Amino acid sequence: MYMTFRQLTLFRAVAQHLSFTRAAAELSLTQPAVSIQIKQLESHLGMALFEQIGKRIFLTEAGRELYVASQDIFARLETLDTTLNELKGSIKGQLKLSVVTTAAYFMPYLFKAFSQHYPAVHWRLNVTNRNQVLERLNNNEDDLVIMGQVPEELNVQAHQFLESPLVVLSPPNHPLVGQSQIPLTRLAQETILIREVGSGTRLAMERCFAAHDLELPTEMELGSSEAIKQGVMAELGISVLSKHTVTLELATGRIQLLDVENFPLMRYWYVVHFAEKRLTLVARTFLEFLLNHTHTVFQSQNFILRP
Repeated sequence: MYMTFRQLTLFRAVAQHLSFTRAAAELSLTQPAVSIQIKQLESHLGMALFEQIGKRIFLTEAGRELYVASQDIFARLETLDTTLNELKGSIKGQLKLSVVTTAAYFMPYLFKAFSQHYPAVHWRLNVTNRNQVLERLNNNEDDLVIMGQVPEELNVQAHQFLESPLVVLSPPNHPLVGQSQIPLTRLAQETILIREVGSGTRLAMERCFAAHDLELPTEMELGSSEAIKQGVMAELGISVLSKHTVTLELATGRIQLLDVENFPLMRYWYVVHFAEKRLTLVARTFLEFLLNHTHTVFQSQNFILRP
């Protein structure tokens, strides 16, 4: 069997996108150039890798088998590159991270600071909801994951590195603005915008309400912190979010903080990995950076850390 590394790279791109056009754009090539390489690869293998049905293309059975093999090949090459860098003592190579969507509001500050010290580290960042982060963690798809609610059902090590105060937010003209120590029972009478099932913020809210024998209203469910912020500013209701997500809105007065009893709810951000996972040198270095330098980085950026 004869195939070149270039052909395998092109094949993987087409297989991922199921589009010659998108694969060509990703690799800065022309579509004919990609098509020629794929046809040569199919000629070497003696079978078709793609089939076209209407305007769409699909992987053949042979294509699916080659795609699985190519993923393994590239993963092994990435591992080899990391291993060679470690043998040289170099802090360079790829770092794969998954973070829950709320963490995306503050993680870029840490990426920037880390990159200034280690410019040869390349990021592969996946931002998604908690359920998807848990799935990726369970499948060992990342070096590290960032989340606010550590899964009790998995054998993981969780390192606390940042406070995450949950605060109650409202539009500027809400009648509760300016009141002190608003009872939680009063809050339960309001329209409350909440995150989707499985969100760490929602879990914290449910536990808080349940501890006071109250039921959390679930009529207004929105799928992201950004959507909830926009909903609060549009006067759809009030909500509870991490204070990290509304730094700008609070500073400009577009959202107000409500003084509610039992709030803020103090949660924490964790960097998580499987307990038995062997971390790469890059991952270990980034973990140590988070534990030792997060507060310094945020203080230099005037980032709000505490309630």
